[in-house]
Amino acid sequence: MSQNKEKGKRRLSKWMDYGTINGEGEWDLCPTCQGTGRIPRGEEAQLVAVIPCSDQRLKPRHTKLYVSISIILCLLTCSLILFFLFPRSVEVSQVTLQSSMVYFTTDDVEMIITNKLNISNQNFVTIQVHDLDLQALIYETVVGNNKTTNVTSVLPRSEKTLTVVTTIHITDPGLNSYCKSTSFRIHTLFLHLQLTIKVSYLSHAEQLSTDTYEYIDCGTNSTIPRPTT
Repeated sequence: MSQNKEKGKRRLSKWMDYGTINGEGEWDLCPTCQGTGRIPRGEEAQLVAVIPCSDQRLKPRHTKLYVSISIILCLLTCSLILFFLFPRSVEVSQVTLQSSMVYFTTDDVEMIITNKLNISNQNFVTIQVHDLDLQALIYETVVGNNKTTNVTSVLPRSEKTLTVVTTIHITDPGLNSYCKSTSFRIHTLFLHLQLTIKVSYLSHAEQLSTDTYEYIDCGTNSTIPRPTT
């Protein structure tokens, strides 16, 4: 008899842990576990656990340290990206004359001049150089033109030299007589060159231009480079 009473007390104590007292002084079983103390399988996703505020799981250690490190890493990454991808200057140096060849015809004077220019890329990415337009003028009159669509590409943090060949036709009667005259030892012409070039990189495009002046001899078959600014 005593053993049965002890078992009854244990069951009653177990029900009391999961039950509530109604108005009649009777105990009701827990609607979740039905007094078994275990959650039925398949109902875990439908139940909500209540955690007390004093639970250490709600107070993770070194939270401020982890947040600060994350912010610093994000700022450092953004700074590096901006440093390497920020557009820098692309410079075109002065056009210099390398050579000129003169050919006399019955009606005009034809000259083939070769110029060189340097393109300096200060960016950390490769740039594409295209749409080169070089105009040669004598006394504000266009006497030669060179247009090139696809020119070249320049590697990051490097410099590249371009060679531009332009054909000049002098049809003015006065200049023809001057260049073909044997009365002058030196037949100097003042040549004005206008250069326009486009570069593109990182979805960014810009146009560069420069003007330069050169002395050429239209009476001989060669000219010593004497560029002026």
